[in-house]
Order: sequence, then structure tokens, then C-alpha cells
Amino acid sequence: MSSSPVPSADTLPAGKVVEIYQQRTKHRFAAYAAGPTTLDWDARPEPFRRFSGAPAFALPLARAESLAQAPACPAVADLASLGALLHLSFGLTAWKSLGPDRWAVRANPSSGNLHPVEAYVLLAGVAGLADGLYHYLPDQHALELRARHVQPFAPGPALAIGLSTVMWREAWKYGERAFRYCQLDTGHAVGALRYAAALLGWRPVEQGRIGTETLAALLGVDRDDDFPGRRADVSHEEAEILLAVDLGEGVADLAPSALRALAARAEWQGVATCIDPFPMFRWPIIAEVAEATRRPDGCALPPIAGPLPPVQPARRILGRRSAQRFDPNHGMGTEPFAGLLRILQGEADARLSLLLFVHRVEGMEAGLYLLPRGAWGKVLLEGLQAAGGTPLSVGPDGLVRLRPLQPVELRRVARSLHCHQEIAASACLAVGMLAPFAPLVDAHPTAYRDLLREAGLLGQLLYLEAEAMGLRGTGIGCFFDDPVHEAAALATPDFQSLYHFTIGMPVDDERIETTPAYPALAERSQP
Repeated sequence: MSSSPVPSADTLPAGKVVEIYQQRTKHRFAAYAAGPTTLDWDARPEPFRRFSGAPAFALPLARAESLAQAPACPAVADLASLGALLHLSFGLTAWKSLGPDRWAVRANPSSGNLHPVEAYVLLAGVAGLADGLYHYLPDQHALELRARHVQPFAPGPALAIGLSTVMWREAWKYGERAFRYCQLDTGHAVGALRYAAALLGWRPVEQGRIGTETLAALLGVDRDDDFPGRRADVSHEEAEILLAVDLGEGVADLAPSALRALAARAEWQGVATCIDPFPMFRWPIIAEVAEATRRPDGCALPPIAGPLPPVQPARRILGRRSAQRFDPNHGMGTEPFAGLLRILQGEADARLSLLLFVHRVEGMEAGLYLLPRGAWGKVLLEGLQAAGGTPLSVGPDGLVRLRPLQPVELRRVARSLHCHQEIAASACLAVGMLAPFAPLVDAHPTAYRDLLREAGLLGQLLYLEAEAMGLRGTGIGCFFDDPVHEAAALATPDFQSLYHFTIGMPVDDERIETTPAYPALAERSQP
């Protein structure tokens, strides 16, 4: 069974394909975006991909007690630091169980806990590991050697991280909207990597001029023989982003031609395991929008991320969780909220502005507020003022008050706009991320991925800032798109809401049992 196709990307401009996808995958009060009509949770996609035949190498776990702040000088690139980096960014942080159900929690959050992101590690000159490309196994906290390189990709020690997405993992549950969620998850993964690297004194640097096809060749996800029976919308891995890690002395100059040559000469090994042997649905529009938004080599778009806030300790990173329910009576303090605003305003290159549903923040009237961010925030504010015919003033805290609402009414509005989810109504505040969609996507269709990734990156920031407040966050991908725009008085399609987030005091479900992520591997973290 499948959704009806859109006109092929071969017959429509790429920007038009993206526009059709964005409109078609909106949730509306009358109907949700197209998705599966049934789910068999016992037959959900395999969450941990492996490459059979590829040798695996165990990694040490992060030592949380020694990673409380950034070091005075960058860590040495060895097995211990590499293990810490991957544990804190893509590794498991706990196992949860409720009755017969058991599931893993990871450092990088994911829509529906489905985890489409796969991480690959490009290594040169790291003692104990051959130069080559490795695939990270989060359930084993190990690397499997996917390709041995005859020559290193850079003078060692050198390290780069490549991310891909198995879009079917999200499409299995969310249907056509899955492409959005894969990009949000990629942004979360980049954010998790940045926080982990900061504790080692390292810095991931996006390699924007490496195009999608070149990255696919480098990661080997374009090798049909290594993915038996793969289908474009089920077993396929979509190459997403490459980040070179600055280990303290800058990053190597990664040219597309050199990386293609590296992949062509590599000694490849391993065959990918199947993700879903019996898929029940097909969503052709996902392949259409993926094709339309692929990055060419040499792309000049700016990076997706601004500077991150201060370093978060390893225990907080490993303890991050998504709240399932909030205490509707708990309020956020004045100082924590002011500190959060300062961090959010500090990103001068931000493209996303924030619509805030302020329920309970000390000293603030309940209602809808706007936090314009960066140059595009000024454009958004000017548009709102022109449409409303009345001036909107920016307060000393950077906020613009759009609509005061009685708490009961605000709860009703927030719940309704977020697919009737109570968590958006009982939070201290909910956040909608507004992006300059048409101005950027019309000029560069690949910017659609960047905007969604930037939203995911911002979500990761909010997750850890919520934890630092003693609260908890939850990302919300389900919201009624156009009604959100109407609530913000957006009269133009130039700006679109891409992602939502909530922060509040969690109410834990005592029935859920939590157990360690790697009980059999704990000794690896010992000296």
C-alpha cells in the first residue's frame, strides 16, 4: 500500500517539490498527514543495524566523574576519548521496561524513539585502530570496520563523523511526515555530538561543501551489493552530514574529489542487516523530497549551528530523558527563564525565531510571546507589524507580547494546537520554532534540511538547559501547522513552524523500571 505520488523531481523544480511536500505533510484539524493505518509493534524496524562480516572493536565507556567540564587542553585522540565521544553523543544511556516491553534510551533523542540516525567514524592515526571508516554500534558500544583505507584521509591523528538516516524507521510509524523527523533527529544528533566533543576540548565542524553523493560514496551507503534487497524507502540509508572534528589544531581540508578517490580505493567489508523484511506501506513522496534537497558539492550555504551554551557535564548528558507527563502546577523561576532567554538570544546567526506559550513563569503574564532571533527575526517582526497594523515593541528581555490569555484558555489553545497532547498544556512553557521557509528554500532547496536540522539542534539545547534547571523537556513533532501560524498572526507562507518543544516538571511513571545501559561493559570505564 502506498500514498499517491507527487510529480517527479525530474519534471518539477526542486524548490517546488519541497513546497508541495511541506504543504502536503501538514497536520490539520480536519485530517492528519498521510500515515500508516495500522502498526504492528512486534514487527517494528530493527533499531540497531550491523554489517555482518565486518570486524568489531570494543570501546571504553565515558567516565562521567572525570567529565564535568571542558579540559584545559584538548584530549588526546585515543580509544578512551573516542569511546567517551561516542558514548556521550550516540550511545545508550539506559534501558527501560514496562511489563513485557523493553526499550533503549540514547544520548541523542529521536522521534518516537525510532532512531533513524546511523553514525560513521572516519579515522586516521588513532592508536589501536586501523585507518578507515567505521560504523558505530550503539547497543554494543563498539566500532565495526566498514572500509580499510590504503592511505589516511588526513595526517593523523584525525577524526570525522558522518551521519546517515534510515528514513523507513520513521516512515514506518509517521508516514509521509518522516522526512521532517529524520532531519530533526539529524540536528539533535549534531547537537549531542557538539556537547560530547566540548567535554574533550574538541569541536565538530560541518563540512558543507561535501555533497550528498560524495558523502554517500564515502560512507558506502550507495553500495547496492552491501545492502542486499535494499529499497529506496526501506533499507536505504540517506547520507546526511559530515563533521570534521577539530582536535585542537584545526581540521583537515576535506575536498570532495579526494574523498571520492578515498572511497574508490577503500577495501570494503561487511553486509548490512535487514531493517524491515516485510514493509506494509510505501511513501514515494519521501524519496521525492530527499532527491530534491540533496546537497551538491561545493554548496555555499552557511552551517546549521551557532555557538552552543556552556559545557554540560557528562552526568547531565547521560541523564537526559524525554518527559512523558508534567506537573500542571509547577512554575519556572524568574532567573532560570531569564538565563534561558540570554542563551537563546546569544545566537546571532540563528534563522529560527520562537513562539512561546508561557503557562507558568514567575513574574510573567500567561500568554503568547515571540522571541525574534537574528536577522530573520527582524524580518518576521516587521511582517507581523505590517499585517496587524499596530506596532509591536520588543521588551528588555527580547520578548514581544503577542496575546495575553487567561491560563485556562491558554491551556486549551496549547493542547489543541499540539495535536491535543496534554503535555503541551501542563508544561511551564511550550515553544514553536518559526523558520524563514520560502525565502531560503526557493533559493536553495537543500536549505530545507538545514532549517529542520537547526530546529533539532535547538531542541537539543533546550533539552539540556531544561535538565540544568532541574526540569525536563520533550520535543513535539505533532502539531497543527497552519493553526499555529494563525495563533501567531502569521499572514504569509514565508515563515513556517517546523518543530515544537515543551519544558516542565516531570511526573515519572513509577511502573517503568530503569536499568543500566551497558551492565556487562562497565569495567571498560575503569582505569
